[in-house]
Amino acid sequence: MNGAGFHEWLGALATERDKAGLRRRLRVRRAGDARIDLAGNDYLGLARDPRVIEAAVDATRMWGAGSTGSRLVTGTTELHEDLELALARFTGAERALVFATGYAANLAVVTALADADTLVVSDERNHASLIDGCRLSQARVAVARHADADDVDRLLEGRDVPRAIVVTDGVFSTDGEVAALAELHATSRRHGAVLVVDEAHSLGVLGPKGAGLAVEVGIQAEPDVVRTITLSKALGSQGGAVLAGADVIEHLVDTARTFIFDTGLAPACAGAARRALEVLQAEPTLPERARERAQQLARGLGVPPPSAVVVSVVLGDAHRAVAVADRCREHGVDVGCFRPPSVPAGTSRLRLTARADLTDDDIEHATVVVLDALRSVP
Repeated sequence: MNGAGFHEWLGALATERDKAGLRRRLRVRRAGDARIDLAGNDYLGLARDPRVIEAAVDATRMWGAGSTGSRLVTGTTELHEDLELALARFTGAERALVFATGYAANLAVVTALADADTLVVSDERNHASLIDGCRLSQARVAVARHADADDVDRLLEGRDVPRAIVVTDGVFSTDGEVAALAELHATSRRHGAVLVVDEAHSLGVLGPKGAGLAVEVGIQAEPDVVRTITLSKALGSQGGAVLAGADVIEHLVDTARTFIFDTGLAPACAGAARRALEVLQAEPTLPERARERAQQLARGLGVPPPSAVVVSVVLGDAHRAVAVADRCREHGVDVGCFRPPSVPAGTSRLRLTARADLTDDDIEHATVVVLDALRSVP
């Protein structure tokens, strides 16, 4: 294929995506934007909390704008270590290991814990980072029907390799559904499998004081449970972490490519996440307030109440989802617009996320705008 043919191919693919309503375009946010944000994942409203911002600035002044290298070279500071200790204490884990992103943490866990002698059983609606981890792991991968522990049991029963891992989101990111974690853990243990749970959307939202879903169901200290979290949602910063026993963490330090070869988390992000965790511990009602706002949104829009803080309005057609989201934006409300491959074909939707700092007026105005947009776009 010559250069012209290559670009013709790209153009043809872009045309196909246009026809299907699947083109994606960057939208620039401007400082001082007054729109109500129901699209981001700042669940507790801490990304702009002055205390969190101040901590990021202080960390930058002390350590510099970047961590300057991988965690194993120059990228580990006292701040990173302090953050890991605090995360482990808060979530009931033996150890924590911080990564530059939550995506990198998920890739690390699956690729480092699975190999050709491992069966990985992955929920069909898991986050892309877990799916990519499965693809890169060289393990045997079996995709389980969504939220179906019986199917997980069936797939584990048929395994013919020494080890097995069950991988699931704790809260599924596109529809807000909460995994049946206790049942999945029991199934995994019955077959001698390790349960890997992505708690990106449950940390700071579910569990005692927002400690997460695993803490809520009481499996946080089990040796056959490994958790991943992100610092970019409820904690309002950026980065990710793995929560596990010491042997798992040491194995990741030795073998996880996204730890060994990636530049460490920027000091500003580590400092912000550490302070956000302090705020959450000092204000333990924040998770409940976020969940209450999500309930209000769902009631106003006439959709099923969520267990966490993601409210999903399924529209089906991708073109309509884009048009409704655009109309909401024009009237001062940002909403998420999720289309394939983020969601299954025919289930394009609005994805609205609640925040603890939204007011009653915010919820009322957003509800009116979204309902008007739904009526206005056929």
